[in-house]
Amino acid sequence: MNSEMLYALRDVAGVPSHPIVFLVLGVLTFALHIAAVHVMLGGTALVLAKAFSRDPMRRRLAAAMTTTAKIAVSVAVVLGVAPLLFVQVTYDPFWYTSNVLSAWWVVGFILLLIAGYMALYFFYSRNHHLDDPQHAVRSGWSLVAALALFLVVGFIMHVLTQQMLSPEKWMEWYAPGGVIDPRGHSLHDYNLWRFGFFIALTAPVTGAWLFAYRRYLHAGHKADAPYLQWVGRLASRMLNVGGVVALVFLGGWMATLPANIAGFATSPIVLLSVALLLLTVALPTLLGQRTLNSSLGYAPFALGAVALIAVAALREVLRYDVLRGVHGYDVFTYPVHMDWYSNVLFFATFALIGGSTLAYFLAVAWKVGHTPKGQIYTPSPAIDRIGTASMWLIGLWIVQFFVVGFIVWAR
Repeated sequence: MNSEMLYALRDVAGVPSHPIVFLVLGVLTFALHIAAVHVMLGGTALVLAKAFSRDPMRRRLAAAMTTTAKIAVSVAVVLGVAPLLFVQVTYDPFWYTSNVLSAWWVVGFILLLIAGYMALYFFYSRNHHLDDPQHAVRSGWSLVAALALFLVVGFIMHVLTQQMLSPEKWMEWYAPGGVIDPRGHSLHDYNLWRFGFFIALTAPVTGAWLFAYRRYLHAGHKADAPYLQWVGRLASRMLNVGGVVALVFLGGWMATLPANIAGFATSPIVLLSVALLLLTVALPTLLGQRTLNSSLGYAPFALGAVALIAVAALREVLRYDVLRGVHGYDVFTYPVHMDWYSNVLFFATFALIGGSTLAYFLAVAWKVGHTPKGQIYTPSPAIDRIGTASMWLIGLWIVQFFVVGFIVWAR
């Protein structure tokens, strides 16, 4: 398929802001999304590895990670909407074609994700005393099913992303042997090195999360020293071993790039990603006991988030290079018809409503974590005002939504 046809498949309405805005937002939101996915997968895997032990520390961690994974699923779904919308806006000819070619699996993605969450929640509901070794673990099959389904939906999304990068194969997939097959039953293209890299990142990201979890418990005097030391050792192993495995998969992914863009493997964005991942792995060793005794315990996860932003940027730059260098499609030539209202509304919503609401939740979580066990936390007037302001802002947003809609309808 030539570049003229790809340009013809664009939305004739153009885009409401410069493509760079959508690309940058796509990178940032994907990094947040994939961080939640990694915590979800890592938490579920840890539960599977620790829940069936009679060791009290393993059972305690399994109970904590069950709750963590359950919440991380919701966070991953919510944060996954934005990068999906951004790629639909900027690369609509590629994304929609890939979805049509595997339409059966696109619909199945939603159903399988729902089934995975239900399986995880079913395990959670059946094991409220998971931290007590005297209680037997029930319905372990649902935990296995949840992890398997999460990996399947991740693979489906990987395939959809991979297929959009090969427009020269679309006709072959749609009409194999010259016979049209409109069912969308097949998954046509994948790169196990690429998929393995993003899955392998689960280990170091979850390891960094465990350092933050350990510091959170220590700050509130909610765990004894042996448990905190054990969690720290586990976190270190996950960071070190998982980091090496992830970099091996990254190397395999870069080695399988098309020949005409093979030089991307040594590009600045790849080198930056590798450097940040290595620094994330090394940081707990450099900080030593400060990861336990100070707020620097949150630093590995914070640096890991920065590394994931670099990885997300790597992914986006590679997509641009493949589509432009191999297929002659330049996203920056997309016609721009600036819509100031939607731009202002989006960024105001993101900064004011998102900022105030997130600030309130983080402030409460931070203070609760520093409240000694057995004491009841009461928010200060300042934190109460942040929460009240966020509620008012949400209310005003809803009002303006209907007012603007009514004005447009009336006109």
